[in-house]
Amino acid sequence: MKRMLVVVSMLVLASMLLAACGTPQTIVETQIVEVEKTVEVVETVEVQAEAFTTPHPFLGDLRVRQAIAYCTNKLDLVKSVYPLVDEEAQQKLVMNTMIPSFQWAYAGDENITIYPYDPEKGKALLEEAGYVFNENTGRYDSPDGEELTLKFTTTTAAFRQTWAAVFEQQMSDCGIGILRFHVPASWWFGDTTGLARRDFELGAYAWVGQADPGGQTLWACDQIPSPSNGWEGQNYMGWCNEAADSNIKIANNRLIQDERKAAYTIVQQEYTKDVPAIPLFNRTETFAFSPELVNFAPIPGAEYYTYNAYEWEKPGSDTIVVGFTQEPASLFRVVEDAMVSALAYSLIQGMDYYSPNFTYTPVLLKQLPTLENGLATMTAVEVKEGDPVQDADGNIAPLAAGMSVINSDGETVEFTGGTVMMNQMTMTYEYVDGLTWSDGTHVTAADFELGWKIQCDPESGATSFITCDKVSDVTFVDNGNTVTFKPGVSDPLYYLSQVAWQFPAHQVIESDGPYKGMTLAEVPAKDWATLPEIAEKPLGFGPYVIKEWVKGEKMVFEANPYFALGEAKTKNLVISFITAENAEAQLLGGQVDVLDSTTLAGVTQTLKDAADAGTITVLVNPGATWEHIDISLFVK
Repeated sequence: MKRMLVVVSMLVLASMLLAACGTPQTIVETQIVEVEKTVEVVETVEVQAEAFTTPHPFLGDLRVRQAIAYCTNKLDLVKSVYPLVDEEAQQKLVMNTMIPSFQWAYAGDENITIYPYDPEKGKALLEEAGYVFNENTGRYDSPDGEELTLKFTTTTAAFRQTWAAVFEQQMSDCGIGILRFHVPASWWFGDTTGLARRDFELGAYAWVGQADPGGQTLWACDQIPSPSNGWEGQNYMGWCNEAADSNIKIANNRLIQDERKAAYTIVQQEYTKDVPAIPLFNRTETFAFSPELVNFAPIPGAEYYTYNAYEWEKPGSDTIVVGFTQEPASLFRVVEDAMVSALAYSLIQGMDYYSPNFTYTPVLLKQLPTLENGLATMTAVEVKEGDPVQDADGNIAPLAAGMSVINSDGETVEFTGGTVMMNQMTMTYEYVDGLTWSDGTHVTAADFELGWKIQCDPESGATSFITCDKVSDVTFVDNGNTVTFKPGVSDPLYYLSQVAWQFPAHQVIESDGPYKGMTLAEVPAKDWATLPEIAEKPLGFGPYVIKEWVKGEKMVFEANPYFALGEAKTKNLVISFITAENAEAQLLGGQVDVLDSTTLAGVTQTLKDAADAGTITVLVNPGATWEHIDISLFVK
């Protein structure tokens, strides 16, 4: 038996070394088996390796990633999309890490690794890694003789086409080839394609800025999507750093801001050291709209400018048209991340809260539950071995001897047996009176319960279960729910809705198929994404009802007469799908009333001239949304 253990240990070591060297997807496992207690034979068995365990042949080398960072002139990228912004303001948009410099959690320049534009240093790193410049191709060749050319994938948005072309030239100047692929947003952000399946080498997109940095689904090791975990998580790079992993969990599971900032600082230090992605710049949020539009009021940090869509109006008109250059892939928000989908869905479902100036304010919630107003409570409870708790590092696990936990006095202690007192939080979320589905049916406890079920069902296509894992119990009532965390959980955003979705349990499926005539609650979670009642024309209790979706042309919304905050002031709202090339012409010609920040890269000379003439209104807000390039560290 001892000899078998030694062989297996050597096998594990050999497997690690082979994976690190980028060897094929199979390994050879050697077992020693005794035969009649005297003869030893060796059996060789092929075992399929886990997907995405082979380091990328180029990007798996830190020096190559650092070279790309040094060869990226971020300020020039900013200038390409914000040419009318003064240079001082342009410089302030440049990002050095994944947290904007104006947020409280930013580590400070002195605490992170910064990569100033230095192409010569980038080339030196490539040569240090054994790459040789090829005079014939103008590219570096790897030690294996392969040309250093990388696939760069992003959306078709004019904004990204603009800065991506500049980035491509910058890489070329450093001897790095770039093959640009501008793909439909529906594929790039789809639940079974693009980012969700880690189908890229360099991948550019933006994370929508939030009032709180969050980040656990982005940077934790257990949030790396793969076939074996059902593609759960948004850590598309495959980055796993032990210090960053433990500290991103601490940062998202403490209530004291100083403790959270210290943890975020370590995450940023490791992130900038390892270069799993290249943060580029904060986006401004630019809106251009008809000067006749009333109550259209995007606010910095509000995330979704549709927060007050029910108040928009255009005197003398019963219709407002918003121009989108990207079309949602689906309105099933459990699986669809794209901003255009979120904006369209917010018209249908309404919003529990919004975040003006990076704070949180209720909309459909009566108030946010806090320890101060009594809708949230913190209770000391006795827990014993085997009880599910959150440990001191932010991991959910059964309580066991040797585990470090934070006790009810706020002390980090090692559990040695018996029991320990830990804090447990409970929050009650109350919605405004009269919450009614757009078919006239009152919202019930069953609708909140169904939303929670789908949110936490792996077969629904959901990609993150952090909230589900940290919740101990949920009780449902007709106007809300009460959520109890597991002992030890101290989510700093506890006051935000933990039950993220609500669905009409009573809705009868009318579309053809195996579930026709059944209620939505009876449909298996695995098939929800295919239902037109979910993906294309969902019921909601927001200000508008979707009446028509002509793919590639428009989405038509009509005021919901049952909206709890009062019927929308404008009867019809249309999202018109337009091209980036004709967007400004459509606004100036009156075919659309609004061009939003998903369409506009910034203020163009045409928009500036029209605004100066009073033909349109242009609004530019500072934004926390940030552009970046993810780096694929592993290949299938």
